Amino acid sequence: MARGTPDVTAEHAEPTAAPLPAIEPAQAVEVIVGFIRSQMQQTGFTRLVVGLSGGVDSAAVAYLAARAIGADNLLAIRMPYRTSSEASETDALRVVEDLGCRTERIEITPMVEPMLELISGEDPAATNVRRGNVMARQRMIILYDRSAAFDALVIGTSNKTEALLGYGTLHGDMAAALQPIGDLYKTQLRAVARELGVPEEVVAKPPSADLWPGQTDEGELGRSYDALDRVLFALVDRRWTIDRCVTAGLERSLVEWVAARVARMEFKRQLAPVAKLSLRTPGIDHLYPRRRPGSAR
Repeated sequence: MARGTPDVTAEHAEPTAAPLPAIEPAQAVEVIVGFIRSQMQQTGFTRLVVGLSGGVDSAAVAYLAARAIGADNLLAIRMPYRTSSEASETDALRVVEDLGCRTERIEITPMVEPMLELISGEDPAATNVRRGNVMARQRMIILYDRSAAFDALVIGTSNKTEALLGYGTLHGDMAAALQPIGDLYKTQLRAVARELGVPEEVVAKPPSADLWPGQTDEGELGRSYDALDRVLFALVDRRWTIDRCVTAGLERSLVEWVAARVARMEFKRQLAPVAKLSLRTPGIDHLYPRRRPGSAR
């Protein structure tokens, strides 16, 4: 800025359209592969376990993991429920065949049915969400059990859009030892998936956790990922106010809904707070860097 030129803040600058978050896919792949390798080196593990649903998120993570550590060191677990879509299994196997990684199929139906029976007669408005949480947490039990058997880390498949909106299950699909796509918006992830060579059938299909018949992410959220990512990118990355988002052409009701949800779901993105009673409290002022020397097993 030239000397003497008044500073024009983003808040008072000429309005610009709210864009989707752009990304250079090849560069993103390089960074994430390096991240996975560095995390493996720091922890002393050489293998990874991923829950493979047949969706673009888990498929992209599987391709990234295979590129980082080799397909022989990756175990992809397929965990269908009795109502799961057959297309999910087909697409998951398509990924496994393309990568040449190890895989197991573990049916969760007999594991979750007793719990689902307990909640089946309760409030229908909440039942689907609760049933989905049961399934997500059971799948994570399986992944961590298999990680112990395979001497591996569980690699996460949650993206940035989901994390910001809290669209995930605590101690379920949000649990992992590392989250390689946690800073990629859903719209960015599609570009990265295509760069990785994920089958187009997987990339292009409507996103779904496949927790009940006909469920889709966008149907449950009530908004498209494109619309959500425009708002999130404006609020989070560009740090625009709600008014500036509206000036840029975004719908006020959507912006306000997203802003409120991001704030409300902060508890899902942090470790549980600790009541401080002593001079030094774990997680508050008694901390060790994760990358400390000697952290390898």
